[in-house]
Amino acid sequence: MKKILAFLIPTLLVSGLASAEVSAETAFVLNTFLFVFCGILVMFMALGFAMLEAGFVRKKNTSAILLKNIALYSIAGIMFYLIGYSLMYVDVSGWIGSLGGAFYNPSSDELALLDGAENVAAIAETGYSVASDWFFQMVFCATAVSIVSGACAERIKVWPFMIFAAIMTGIIYPIFGSWTWGGGWLAEMGFSDFAGSTIVHSVGGWAAVVGCLILGPRAGKYSKDGKISPIAGANMPLACLGTFILWFGWFGFNGGSQLALGSALDAVAISIVVVNTNMAACGGVVAAIILSQLMYKKIDLSISLNGAIAGLVAITAGPDLSNHFMSVIIGAIGGILCTLAIPMLDKMKIDDVVGAISAHLIAGIWGTLAVGIFGGGDLMVQIVGILAAAALVVPLSAVGFYILKATTGLRVDEETEAVGLDKAELTTVAYPEFN
Repeated sequence: MKKILAFLIPTLLVSGLASAEVSAETAFVLNTFLFVFCGILVMFMALGFAMLEAGFVRKKNTSAILLKNIALYSIAGIMFYLIGYSLMYVDVSGWIGSLGGAFYNPSSDELALLDGAENVAAIAETGYSVASDWFFQMVFCATAVSIVSGACAERIKVWPFMIFAAIMTGIIYPIFGSWTWGGGWLAEMGFSDFAGSTIVHSVGGWAAVVGCLILGPRAGKYSKDGKISPIAGANMPLACLGTFILWFGWFGFNGGSQLALGSALDAVAISIVVVNTNMAACGGVVAAIILSQLMYKKIDLSISLNGAIAGLVAITAGPDLSNHFMSVIIGAIGGILCTLAIPMLDKMKIDDVVGAISAHLIAGIWGTLAVGIFGGGDLMVQIVGILAAAALVVPLSAVGFYILKATTGLRVDEETEAVGLDKAELTTVAYPEFN
């Protein structure tokens, strides 16, 4: 009997799902819930970035990096509300949206519903709440600038960084987003990036490269004779906590990018995306552990943590693959590329405090290419998208950083760098017993 029931119950359920049609209002509720819930998970990644970066910086700069993380998230929210969402999604002409949707607010139909109008049917046809969509898109915007925060840590002034965060979230990210998710010229070419390996992570990575080059390395990182002096982070448990939080939040990052939960098809697709996301991260960690053992004769924890992030970034462009093992391979290659890129950047004297460029830019490029190799996308179009991100972000970021350098100043002076940004720019130090 148990065997018969085990066979009949799933069969009946599948048959019911196939024949039943979800009402428009039910689909509206489920889709809106998906945006809100997954957006909350992605917002939780802000804590992940804060903890990861706090673990990788030295004690004397901990409060400063935490301030930058809560500030950049808040700035992203305001700038995306004022102009970012509008430039990215409203009346996109191919190259940029308009300011017609600036100060983005609920639709008139939704406001009428709140006032007692009986217009549920008309609203349900839109598929989801306007506010839920804005929130889900906004937390992605904040993620992009978080990448810059970690890479440029310990020597960039707090106020200039916050100004750049406003430029990044209000202008740079939305413009590239309009080319892709906004339906612009790259989308028309067929560029495919499911949840943002390039749109979010490579965009943030390119800006991080520019910032690191203009700022220069931290004092003592590279000697004149070419010797590299590793600068250890203050708190590896925090870095590990941050990595796990990012991993957790990534299920909302990729899963929510299905953009619908109104059918059995969507539910199955989201489940596949979540499993692929998890398996890619696992692949990235294991590959980084093995490679760090081979390269350094010991396992490097920081490399292993970045391996997880690189695996997650790599699968983000195409987490809808139906073969889970392929996701492990994509994540593992991301972990390998990240592990190789970290010493390569050091040889180029690009001082990336947390390994953000390797984990987000390099793995993001690989993940975008992987869609063309394994995911059915057009490889040449994927390459065009990668190059387009660099062509937009690098010059705009450089202009922004150089203007800040010439006006407010960008890098702290030698004395401030020596005593730490906590004492020099904040009233609160993170570890007063060590000062």
